[in-house]
Amino acid sequence: MEINAELTAEAQRRRESQGLKNTLRLCASAVKALGFAGLLLTATVANAALPIQHWQMENGTRVYFVENHDLPLLDVSVEFPAGEGRDDKSTPGLASMTQHLLTHGAAGMTEDEIARRLADIGATLGGSLDQDRAGLSLRTLSGERDKALTIMASALQSPDFPEAVLQREKTRSIAELKEAMTRPEFIAGRAFNAMLYGTHPYALSSAVEPESIAALKREEVVAFYRAHYHADQAVVAVIGDVTVAQAKAIAAQLTSALPQAGKAPQPLPAVDMPKGETRRIAHPATQSHILVGQPGITRDDPDYFPLYVGNYVLGGGGFASRLMEEVRQKRGLVYSVYSYFQPLQQRGPFQLGLQTKREQANEALAVVQKTLREFVAKGPTGDELKRAKQNLVGGFPLRIDSNRKILDYLAVIGFYQLPLTYLDDFSGKVEKVTAAQIRDAFSRRIQPDNMVTVVVGAD
Repeated sequence: MEINAELTAEAQRRRESQGLKNTLRLCASAVKALGFAGLLLTATVANAALPIQHWQMENGTRVYFVENHDLPLLDVSVEFPAGEGRDDKSTPGLASMTQHLLTHGAAGMTEDEIARRLADIGATLGGSLDQDRAGLSLRTLSGERDKALTIMASALQSPDFPEAVLQREKTRSIAELKEAMTRPEFIAGRAFNAMLYGTHPYALSSAVEPESIAALKREEVVAFYRAHYHADQAVVAVIGDVTVAQAKAIAAQLTSALPQAGKAPQPLPAVDMPKGETRRIAHPATQSHILVGQPGITRDDPDYFPLYVGNYVLGGGGFASRLMEEVRQKRGLVYSVYSYFQPLQQRGPFQLGLQTKREQANEALAVVQKTLREFVAKGPTGDELKRAKQNLVGGFPLRIDSNRKILDYLAVIGFYQLPLTYLDDFSGKVEKVTAAQIRDAFSRRIQPDNMVTVVVGAD
């Protein structure tokens, strides 16, 4: 299993999970159109550079646009620096609840009315949330875009946050959290994140408890929305069957009624390196769930590409990775083992993960630690590096083979203000990485003897 470092497994899971909570069903005609879209767009974008256009509106909103008239589709996202890292320690879970409620009543429309109107035109309105970002995304047939964009604009600019809906969603969220807190993978991830980030805002997502959800108040939701959803902090991504002039009108429609903060958002504090620690958590599961890691890299880290390519060799390349070879192929200790970097505004996690039988957890962990230590010391072999480059470059067209994937990249490029040529340059930068650069980057950035380790279901 290859881990996409642009939208890592965990980050993508969380964003998709949040989207599923908010996404509404497509009508049958739209489903057929979207299925055809994926096939046609693959051939279109794989053979040409992406002509990303960018401008900043008078209200400060940054817009990123790819024009493509091959299909009658429009994809739009609007994101803000309103992720879970913006929570306060007194109200963990507030960012998530605020984002979730955007589509549950807006401009006098009830959530049922919003759902019905979207279903009538075959559109989907979903949400995204991670440590840094929060927002909404829309997919619609271009012929229905006016109706769909009106609904999205209302959700972004005039959410009602109905008290009755808030109370219901708090009850639902509490029930989901209590169920999740029984699962070993959730327990491991929660403990790992808390150990990794300590008192940093990135740890607040691990501090959410049933009691903290129950305590959330409507006025707190409204205050969070007013504090973080501003036009001059918004990033709008647009791809599909519209012209530049139409894209400009769309961005204005979605953000013109938002207030302006008048200043850049306060940057999140730097992440401190935690002390190496191993925590073993009792659980009746038949398998141990193990996570190992430390704070990794920021989105604009100069070591990004050496670490990205090196991680593919270490644990990001599925059956082509060294961890898989050592832990599964040679010793049969696991079904799957992986590693990834999740770059964020501040240092996102570098994480290794595996599951194994309880009685062999210590052995499997020891092999993972030894493999990591040797890789940091020596780096990849010539053959490993060659295969990694071939796979990463050869597989890159699959990363941009749909409007949805391109939209995600546009949002990342816009939010973190990466170069407009980021996607065009990607394969070339991968090709230029050397084994010496990988050894140097890993030796400076990864400390194998100072890792945070969580074992859930340990004997």
